[in-house]
Amino acid sequence: MEWAGEATVIARRRHGEHAAIVTMLTREAGLLRGLVPGGGSVKRAAMLQPGNRVALRWRARLDDQLGSLIAEPARARSGLMADAGALAGLNAVAALVGWALPERDPHPRLTDATEALLDLMDVGGDWAAQYLGWELSLLDELGFGLALDRCAVTGARDGLAYVSPRTGHAVTADGAGAWADRLMPLPALLGGTGPAGREGLAAGLALSGHFLARMAEAHVGRPLPAARGRLVQRLTSP
Repeated sequence: MEWAGEATVIARRRHGEHAAIVTMLTREAGLLRGLVPGGGSVKRAAMLQPGNRVALRWRARLDDQLGSLIAEPARARSGLMADAGALAGLNAVAALVGWALPERDPHPRLTDATEALLDLMDVGGDWAAQYLGWELSLLDELGFGLALDRCAVTGARDGLAYVSPRTGHAVTADGAGAWADRLMPLPALLGGTGPAGREGLAAGLALSGHFLARMAEAHVGRPLPAARGRLVQRLTSP
């Protein structure tokens, strides 16, 4: 098996004295993991920082074999390392990608969303809302998507106020009725009538976090990465 193209570094760890095991996110081939000879050197380690783009050639003789990687620099996202908030965002994205996606299973739409988010983080844009959208994209990609465009009870598209913590479907205040106190608020950030601003972001991340935790139980089998919790605290603390 062989693949060549551009990829984004997701994770890197030393292997032995000189090599490194690196995980890459590709649009066409999904997550690829392999051994990079010399990847432990200072020069190669800088190129293989998470978030950087590389030109990659990956080879493996067997489906269940750890591949070998030859990588050359394509584009450094140096801004991710220069800002503490962007670094926290990168750590959360990389951890969630490695946590949720199986190897060699392509998800091109999620990969495109990931690249766009990392680009925005890299240039110092206001990326908190886009990060929330990325978490919702991750849920959707793996079959846990939320239905936030219409009320599950009345079919109305306006006045959406709540989300069912069981089904992930939006509900209006009229549709919720006496069940409102058992539902989660749908913040204005996601098209609801709930809170906006930092409070709304916190509500949105609580919503996506609830369903990520459900996905962890049903699909992944491992708890949510701690890097995600650290980022949420950073984004929502006063």
